[in-house]
This record gives sequence, structure tokens and C-alpha cells, in this order.
Amino acid sequence: MTLGKSDRNKQRIDYLFNTDLKIIQSSDLFPFSLDSVLLARFVHVPIQKGRLVDLCTGNGVIPFLLTGRTKGRITGVEIQPQVCDLAKRGAAINHLEDRVSFICGDAKDLPERLGRNSCDVVTCNPPYFNQQQARDLKQNKSIAIARHEILITLNDVVETAGKLLRQNGKFAMVHRPERLVEILADMRSCGMEPKRLQFVHPRREMAANMVLVEGTKGGKPGLTVLPPIAVYGADGHYTEDVWPEE
Repeated sequence: MTLGKSDRNKQRIDYLFNTDLKIIQSSDLFPFSLDSVLLARFVHVPIQKGRLVDLCTGNGVIPFLLTGRTKGRITGVEIQPQVCDLAKRGAAINHLEDRVSFICGDAKDLPERLGRNSCDVVTCNPPYFNQQQARDLKQNKSIAIARHEILITLNDVVETAGKLLRQNGKFAMVHRPERLVEILADMRSCGMEPKRLQFVHPRREMAANMVLVEGTKGGKPGLTVLPPIAVYGADGHYTEDVWPEE
């Protein structure tokens, strides 16, 4: 997927998964991965208009991918300035400045900054691991912040989404299956009813290592478990779950 274009700052331009969109990455910062791609496909979005927010946006993968599914206005928030800069430059090279914007700041401040009950959709691919597991901190602080709950916790993410969403708005996230009970409990405590769930397996015979969850603010009880996604087939290539044949 790489264009093979690097600069002295260890940055490169890659194509986003199976699209013509481009993403700017750095070997010193956390790269985008399949979980963000799957989340951008999974979430329900309004087609013609709406206000969408992506928390912990990184270099902008989810907002860029969502532009192919909605004409709504998309805002990404990223707390690390050097990472947010990649996202802003990515919007420029994709000519998406009129549809996607990025805020460098703390996601927890967004409800007061953008307005409570003001958004139709909130997405997030958050840090997966707690502070006690932050073994990356001594090696690379930026990567540790992206992977571990150093600056934002799972509860912070869900609570922020609940404040941002208007009634019947959608919140979707990707996380680790071992934290699913915590996710569902937090969603309900923040006024969002879990409505859709999908497990992601490295291979069909292996245990799930990711889970996609979507909830509706003020929604009625009733959870749908979708067919699982298997990432790799027996041949070691992506399955049609991930890369459908055209």
C-alpha cells in the first residue's frame, strides 16, 4: 500500500485500505490498522447530512474513510499535536478540507466545545490497554499514549460520546473482547443502549481478538449480534469479509 515516498522526518504517504485515499504516517508514531477500517465500515451513518465526530482520531483514518459513506460534516479530535498535524495534512492531500476538520485537544473537552447533544454519530478506536500495562512508555511515549489509557480511559470515551450525542444518535467503537462487559455497562450508564455487536477473528477457527459495538442514545433494549468477521483465510490472504471481491 505504500507509495514509497519518505522524507527526513521518517514520514511517508500510504494508500488507505482498498481506496484511493491517502494517509500520512510516521515510523515514530502509531500507524493505522485494520481495526479502524472495520469500524468505519461498521458504524451506521447518515448519508446526506449530519454531524459526525471521531474521538482519538490519530492521523485521520476513520474520518477519511467515512467521507465515502456520508456527506455529513466530520470532525476528528486528537490530543497529540504531532499526530493531529498528520491528520490535517492528510485532509489537504485528499482535498477534503471542506468536509473533514481536526481539533488538537482533549476529547473530554468536546461536549463543551462543540455543544452537548449536538452530534448524530460518534466513533472511536480508543487506547485498548490500561495504565498498568503501559510498557511502551519508556520506549516511545507517543505510541504508549495511543495504545494505553494514559490520557483517556474507556469510561471517559463512552461518557464523552453520551454527552455529545443527540437523542437516537449512534456511538460505535472497536475494542478488545475482554473488555466487552465493561463497554456494555458503561454505555448503559451513559444513556446509550447497545444495539449491534460483531466479533472479529484473525482466522475462523481462532478466538476473536476485536469486537465492534454500536449503541443508540436513548434506544430501546435489544441487541443484534452480527455474523463474525474472519480476517485471514487458509491461504493467508484477506477473506471477503475484509476485502470483498468487486
